[in-house]
Amino acid sequence: MTQGPASAHVADSHAVIRVVGARENNLKNVDVEIPKRRLTVFTGVSGSGKSSLVFGTIANESQRLINETYPTFVQQFMGQLSRPEVDALENVSPAIIVDQERMGANSRSTVGTATDAQAMLRILFSRLGQPHVGSPQAFSFNIPSVSGAGAVTFERGGKKVKERRSFEITGGMCPRCEGLGEASDIDLDELFDKTKSLADGAITVPGYNVDGWMVKGFTESGFVDANKPIQDYTEQERQDFLYKEPTKVKLRDFNMTYEGLVPKITKSLLQKDRDSLQPHIRAFVERAVKFTACPDCGGTRLNEGARSSKIKGVNIADAAAMQITDLAAWLATVDDAEVAPLMAGLRATIDSFVDIGLGYLSLDRSSGTLSGGEAQRTKMIRHLGSALTDISYVFDEPTAGLHPHDIQRMNALLKLLRDKGNTVLVVEHKPEVIEIADHIVDLGPGAGRAGGEIQYTGSVEGLRSSGTITGRHLDDRAKLKDSTRERKGALEIRGATQHNLKDVDVDVPLGILTVVTGVAGSGKSSLIHGNVPAFDDVIVVDQAPIKGNRRSSPATYTGILDTIRSAFAKANGVKPALFSANSEGACPACRGLGVIITTLGFTQTVETLCELCGGSGFSDEVLEYRLDGRNIAEVLAMSASEAAEFLGKGPAHAILVRMIDVGLGYITLGQALNTLSGGERQRLKLAISMAKKGAIYVLDDPTTGLHLADVENMLAMLDRLVEAGNSVIVIEHHQAVMAHADWIIDIGPGAGHDGGTIVFEGTPADLVTKGRTLTAKHLKAYVGA
Repeated sequence: MTQGPASAHVADSHAVIRVVGARENNLKNVDVEIPKRRLTVFTGVSGSGKSSLVFGTIANESQRLINETYPTFVQQFMGQLSRPEVDALENVSPAIIVDQERMGANSRSTVGTATDAQAMLRILFSRLGQPHVGSPQAFSFNIPSVSGAGAVTFERGGKKVKERRSFEITGGMCPRCEGLGEASDIDLDELFDKTKSLADGAITVPGYNVDGWMVKGFTESGFVDANKPIQDYTEQERQDFLYKEPTKVKLRDFNMTYEGLVPKITKSLLQKDRDSLQPHIRAFVERAVKFTACPDCGGTRLNEGARSSKIKGVNIADAAAMQITDLAAWLATVDDAEVAPLMAGLRATIDSFVDIGLGYLSLDRSSGTLSGGEAQRTKMIRHLGSALTDISYVFDEPTAGLHPHDIQRMNALLKLLRDKGNTVLVVEHKPEVIEIADHIVDLGPGAGRAGGEIQYTGSVEGLRSSGTITGRHLDDRAKLKDSTRERKGALEIRGATQHNLKDVDVDVPLGILTVVTGVAGSGKSSLIHGNVPAFDDVIVVDQAPIKGNRRSSPATYTGILDTIRSAFAKANGVKPALFSANSEGACPACRGLGVIITTLGFTQTVETLCELCGGSGFSDEVLEYRLDGRNIAEVLAMSASEAAEFLGKGPAHAILVRMIDVGLGYITLGQALNTLSGGERQRLKLAISMAKKGAIYVLDDPTTGLHLADVENMLAMLDRLVEAGNSVIVIEHHQAVMAHADWIIDIGPGAGHDGGTIVFEGTPADLVTKGRTLTAKHLKAYVGA
């Protein structure tokens, strides 16, 4: 390890976080001292162990120790955190984790509800709104208006007393759409084939299999004839099949509540955020249901009473729909003394949105539609005005999805948190963030099992001369191309008006590498994701979470495991199901998990290595079978690079080669999918999709999570996609990708209603020499022009 110049403050033993013997995931007995009340950046190649050290060890142990201070009654309702693999962790301050996990895709959650800004707005309107319609809950789209009356019997002085009581709750929920803001019109022909009977599989809703319990509820209920085609139902049978209210019924094997098909799928599918659904279910919903703004509330989610109460001619729905920069200006006009303390808090929260670069959002925007970077910055808002000091703020690539112009603003916020007396820990690759660090921790030298070691600690100046991979690539700058490829046609987008787009007409070139850029919130994603997927042969590769659990792995997700199981079965003359830890080959003790999970009530859940299978998840019988000298557990423990060499050829080998091409050669085949970062998930999807030729690839920030040394490999991979006859459209902010493009479409000039127009189209060289946009300014500085 290279040790850089030591700072004076590190001499104080209590002024450092001391980590001794960290072994979480791929860390190799890491010892490191991290200065407190300073800004420390953790960097290194992708998969080198940064997140394991920062999130899996330091932040995890800090939160676990805090949880242990709560009473046992409270602990039982909290998430259980396991003790990290570390010998000692000293002088840890309370940690606040601000990660890139997307906010819960709940259709009732908005930017306003997630940040408490909506709650403060509701109080404001309940105090100043005219006419007065009620308490703050009268302005909540999640609370319905209900009333009731009845007799209540209770004992008083040994005698039973009967009184009549009534109650009334005034909520703000629109009764028609139930606070969702949308009305849906279901196409019944997409729910079932009316020429078939239920026994023949008439229901075409995903998950409604003929032998499944959901279909049995219909066939055994007695309300309909399971063997009669639906088109021959009587009016009563049709009503019972489609719309019957919940009714208790007794089936042959169990009791259940029978409900008509339409209300059943409405509750199970339509009332969920569509972005949270699995792709095949989302495709069904989009095919079967036409969503429109609720005609009663106009999409505001609020009932007439809540919308009628106004302050200075503005109701709460109008305020929530305003761009936050406009909302800040409107709030400045509200100066009633009786709500002065409330206004101070509300204005501070709204100003934080603007300071953090999210002034283009609105409070009524669904939280599930925020990108990973937007979600992370939204989580930051509640901390910016905090009076707490000596806190450890832990950030996971806070510049993800940010234009170079916005990165400068993010750097200012990181330094602000540090200057308030906090310890700021940042996992990051961007040189702009590394440059402002007080202290650098560089991990490597490689990824996966080849990483997990401290390569350098010290100042930025020392990093440059350290000789590490990060140090060598810190000043790398991609050059403008001498010549660009000629387009082979274009996708014509006409009159695009999604979100903030202003009737945009643009031709997106085909057969070349096109980069769509612009400041955060300018309309890039709205233009591309809202229009390009409508064309044929479009493959969209984004960073959305991959559905799966701890049993899902890259091997199962890519289909490689099927090939491996078949190869083992053929070599040993047995059936493939034997080589699945989720099926017949599972260890009988741990059922294929590799660990024994013991729940200890309010204390942390304990996972111990399964002694019977040694953690492999397979039975002893299965581990005796070999393929070229390796058993199935040893193959799944291989990295993609090792597996590609082992398998040699075939479809699985081709997928593994593509995984290596996109920079995932270090990931092991049996690694749990939920441990992958957003960038790793996107590159895994890309590796699966790359087999198609003559397609249009849409990539959303593919450099997220990539080390400086890996960006060059990503550019080479994009070139290979184009040279194979594909068209590649990249939504990106990284200047290296811009410089390498054949064509740039710059959207702006600002964010929100200040954006939404095309401010430049042309080659990167033209953007540098002729452009006058924010992107031109930063690209010019990047290439040294």
